[in-house]
Amino acid sequence: MKRLPQHILSLLVCLFFMGSSVVFAQYETKLTVKLNEYTKELDIKQEFVFYNNSNFSLGILYFNDWAHAYSNKNTGLAKRFAQEFKRSLHLAKKSERGYTTIVSAVDSEYVGLKWERTKELDILKVTLNKPLLPKESTKVYLTYSVKLPPNKYTPYGFDNKGEYYLKDWYLTPAVYDGKWHLYSNKNLEDLYTNITKTSIDFTFPDSLYLVSNLAESAISKFPGGQHVQLRAKRQKSAEIILQPTKNFTTHVTPHFTVVTDISSPKYSPIGQAISISKVADFIHENLGDYPHKKLLVSDIDYDKDPLYGLNQLPSFIRPYEEQFQFEMMFLKTSLNSILKETMFLNPRKEQWLNSAIANYLMFAFVEKYYPDQKMLGKLARIWGVRSFNLAKMEFNDQYSFLYNLTARKNLDQALSTSNDSLIKFNQKIANKYKAGLGLAYLADYIGKEKVDESIKTFFKYYQLNKVKVLDFESILKRSTNKDINWFFKDYVSTDRKIDFKIKKVKKSEDSLSITIKNKEGTNVPISMFGLKKDSVISKYWFKDIAESKTFQVANNGEDKLVLNYDQKIPEFNQRDNWKSLGGFLSSNKKLHFTFFKDSENPYYNQVFYVPVVNFNIYDGWAPGLRLYNKTLLERPFVYDFAPSYSFREKAFVGYGKFSYRKYLSKSGLYVANYSLNGSTSHFNVNSRVISFTPSFSLGFRPEDLISNKREFLSFRYINIFRDFAEGLQNDSFDPENPDYRVFNARYINRDNDILDYKSWFVDFQLANNFSKVSFEYEYRKLFENNRQLNLRFFAGKFLSNRTDSDFFSFALDRPTDYLFDYGYLGRSEDSGIYSQQIIIAEGGFKSFLDERYRFSNDWLATTNASFNLWRWIELYGDAGLVKNKGLPTKFVYDSGIRLNLVTDYFELYLPLHSNNGWEIAQPNYGERIRFIVTVDIKTITGLFTRQWF
Repeated sequence: MKRLPQHILSLLVCLFFMGSSVVFAQYETKLTVKLNEYTKELDIKQEFVFYNNSNFSLGILYFNDWAHAYSNKNTGLAKRFAQEFKRSLHLAKKSERGYTTIVSAVDSEYVGLKWERTKELDILKVTLNKPLLPKESTKVYLTYSVKLPPNKYTPYGFDNKGEYYLKDWYLTPAVYDGKWHLYSNKNLEDLYTNITKTSIDFTFPDSLYLVSNLAESAISKFPGGQHVQLRAKRQKSAEIILQPTKNFTTHVTPHFTVVTDISSPKYSPIGQAISISKVADFIHENLGDYPHKKLLVSDIDYDKDPLYGLNQLPSFIRPYEEQFQFEMMFLKTSLNSILKETMFLNPRKEQWLNSAIANYLMFAFVEKYYPDQKMLGKLARIWGVRSFNLAKMEFNDQYSFLYNLTARKNLDQALSTSNDSLIKFNQKIANKYKAGLGLAYLADYIGKEKVDESIKTFFKYYQLNKVKVLDFESILKRSTNKDINWFFKDYVSTDRKIDFKIKKVKKSEDSLSITIKNKEGTNVPISMFGLKKDSVISKYWFKDIAESKTFQVANNGEDKLVLNYDQKIPEFNQRDNWKSLGGFLSSNKKLHFTFFKDSENPYYNQVFYVPVVNFNIYDGWAPGLRLYNKTLLERPFVYDFAPSYSFREKAFVGYGKFSYRKYLSKSGLYVANYSLNGSTSHFNVNSRVISFTPSFSLGFRPEDLISNKREFLSFRYINIFRDFAEGLQNDSFDPENPDYRVFNARYINRDNDILDYKSWFVDFQLANNFSKVSFEYEYRKLFENNRQLNLRFFAGKFLSNRTDSDFFSFALDRPTDYLFDYGYLGRSEDSGIYSQQIIIAEGGFKSFLDERYRFSNDWLATTNASFNLWRWIELYGDAGLVKNKGLPTKFVYDSGIRLNLVTDYFELYLPLHSNNGWEIAQPNYGERIRFIVTVDIKTITGLFTRQWF
């Protein structure tokens, strides 16, 4: 029997799958809407026809009311913001919130319907007066108003320029397919609603211009206002943009009409029009016919999902040509809009497929029109920059690079992960790029033309219908004879990494015996290239490598074998992907010294160097040279050396460390860290300290990676060696016993939430002449009125103590830091500005009290509290008990004003009253003021990156 041609077979399969799905009656909704520009409210009357397409009777209907997500601090949106360290919605006044006020809900007989909000608050539950039978319909009439929020939380709402962006602003039906899919608004662009025939009669002020993704008709004006009819047959929801100036332009292409305000000031209008036609031709060629007459491509939509990377630099230093920049912006936004308007996947569970298609086509656009475009753009040609490996990377290499930012941190998540369970970086960037890379990987394996044709078939036969990933999978599998189950089973549905290496090669005159090791056990195919004088002369695909497998290939005279040479596979680690066939010495990677940090180059042992300058008052400014191997992407083994020269002490100082990080799983016990640190500096005039510390730690985290909860268990053995200046007399330095060793074990439990911060630890120390245990608990609560309560409790007890000084004692106001953990600028100072630096540790007091109570050699218990009076101005108070051997227990306290400019980073403490009396009335008050300052760049950087990871 003759086999049907492949394209005919694909068509029949598509028709079969479409025919097997019942074409349901479409929902219908009619809205009469009026915008009040003074109250920023929408008055809405809505008629909704609900068809029960299921086989079950329904007594309850659910509607998405996402406009109500801005109503208070308990909505899914507010909680999501809190997880991302955004507190604006939590602190908003009622006048700054958005909400929906339901006036009435009645059925087709105008009998009132009972309604209530679910616990998510932005889902409306309507109870019908009588059950809705299968295949029957009912009408619901809803009257309500929507108070629009200001656009400072999300792009939606209104701004201070008189502009409005309305999206997900009216009630839409939740999806029922045997069960209700009720998804709260979490600012993820994933409203899940049914396909609806929509009619909107919209009245708005005559001072505004309106554009929409719906068809516009019957536009009319009247004194003080204007009216427009918006119509849609098979769309999900209406987007409306209102502006006091006409910023949108219309471009008619052979395929669809584009309405856009995306522009480039340095790119001519004629050039922009040509580029829009070019992009429209490309989209039509690679997707097919767009079913709607108009495509809205707005700058607001671009800002929600921009070209992350160098594209976001300010325009005056933007590294790309204006034409390329404009076309990529327009292409990405257009693809996102088209797929959103046509391919009705479950946007919370299966949205990765639309991202995969969009990014795959973006790769193809660059390969077709800009094959020589570099990731750094014009910067790659600048002297001093062009020698970096980063400058040699192609533009499309950035997608794999950005995906690996989270993969190397063990924060990557499966593409099938629900959208609201993704960390922000994955939801915005990494998973979208991994999805596009996956299709490019698949195209390289089965043939680009097969994937291209599958995308066009999928778009043609499944648009404007409820669709599933399984439909696309079926089309792909019928386009090839190769087994591609691995793509959906391993690449899409798991977070397992891809990592292979060439274990060994045996060379004979006519063949090569190659053993490849699968380091992660992910069962996916891997490509291998044979190179001769850096030119590709052979290519192979190997599959079904469970652990390691040996393959025989022809000997074509290759001098080098490289796995994944074209980097089409988003591999976790490419440093061990090559094997030289030229002998032992040729297999050794050469050292490559690079100024400043660079991207990873798998063909060299990279050593980075950068000048550094350190400061403390004893060493002064100590310039040095830092040598390290840490690339822009995290790697398991890192060394870091920074020898410096102290001009004040005329001696060498600095540090060196080795560390190895092993990720164990995604949750539970997820990481183990091993390190060996050494450092030397001066802790007083002509007094040197050398520390040497081996350590080991374990990290624990919950299954929910968005959660900010973490637990750590660490063990370290601190070795301190000190040399004192001759004649230095200070009991706290214990000059008779300058060297000591301390074993330290600590358990930390932290929930770093911006609204309710909780952290506690238990610490144990054991040394030759003492042992001690301590406990600390810290709590911060941010209230809705922007008041913040800060509480901290510390308790410490010596289990044994044979010391003769207070060097190892608990400190009330300024720890001696004998473990050299804190960033003191002048750790040995007892007067002057540097002595006023405070580290909130141990007692945590801010006032300098009587010398008899500043330290405890027995036990210490203190409580620190503060409460803000106005913005960053707080009132603080400390109280505690100090017990020293041979002395009665002493009650101590202090109070004052705290200027909490940036918590834990820059703070000032102004004492008012304490055991010393009224400190503000005493002489030399300026010497009593304490301050916190953080100068460590890594710590400060974490303040800005925490919301992404």
